[in-house]
Amino acid sequence: MQLAVALGTLLFLLVIVLVVLYLSVRVVQQYEKMVVFRLGKTNELMVREPGLRFLIPIIDRPVKVDLRETLTEVPSQTTITKDNAPINVDFLVYWRIQDPLKSVLAPQRLDDMLLGVASTTLRAVIGDISLDEVLSKREQINEVLRVKLDEVTERWGGKVTTVEIREITPPRDVQDAMNRQLSAERTRRAVITESEGNRQAAINVAEGQKQSEILKAEGERQAAILRAEGFSQALERIYAAASQIDEKTMTLQYLEALKAIGASPSTKYIIPTEFTRLADRIGGYVSEGMAMAAATGAAGSSGGGPGAGGPAQG
Repeated sequence: MQLAVALGTLLFLLVIVLVVLYLSVRVVQQYEKMVVFRLGKTNELMVREPGLRFLIPIIDRPVKVDLRETLTEVPSQTTITKDNAPINVDFLVYWRIQDPLKSVLAPQRLDDMLLGVASTTLRAVIGDISLDEVLSKREQINEVLRVKLDEVTERWGGKVTTVEIREITPPRDVQDAMNRQLSAERTRRAVITESEGNRQAAINVAEGQKQSEILKAEGERQAAILRAEGFSQALERIYAAASQIDEKTMTLQYLEALKAIGASPSTKYIIPTEFTRLADRIGGYVSEGMAMAAATGAAGSSGGGPGAGGPAQG
């Protein structure tokens, strides 16, 4: 009987120890911090780091805070731009807990509060920007939203790290106008590209023609130079040959020319004045020839007389 009572007591004590251990021992993960409320109160000293932590059972109440970065998706919001154009915008907010104590004490539902602040901040930011700026300055809008949301969430112990606008949907008529504008811009660029191509082609053709004319002129100049040089050399040779011809040879050349003229079928001839001087020259040559012949004959007669009379006298 006493043994049974002892075993029961031992078992009861063991259960008590196990319950105390369960209530007093906590394991805090590396990505967590634990805020301990002791009799309903806490402070900076009651924030526990990751590892094995011990609590006072019943007196201490632990609250674990996840420090990992998380994502809040803001659904599509209809906002009005500065130029009164309604657009639908949805974006993503990346944030994390920076101060575990504030995150436990300040907000009641941090996710819902962040979602509400993000929606109202989006309307305030888009309301100060025109439609064209909303469509073209997405990065600047992301940064403005991040700064404004970070200012609000800082008092809740949160830290907004990134804001990304996922989609901006303008009204249907605005989309049609944008499509027409885009089509007109593409047509303008195509026309400019085509005109630039035609201009460049015309420049290339003109440049080719210019080079061709330059080469042609250069060739003609070289040919003219060669012809002039050939003609100059021919004249030099003719002059060198003519300088060695006497008047008699020239007179014979004139006679050959007259012979060629007489053989032509023409019935009328134009005799230049040079031919009268030619006739005088020919007459002079004939007179000189006759005089030389007479002189030669006289010389022969005078030489033969004395020789013939010698033998007769003897």
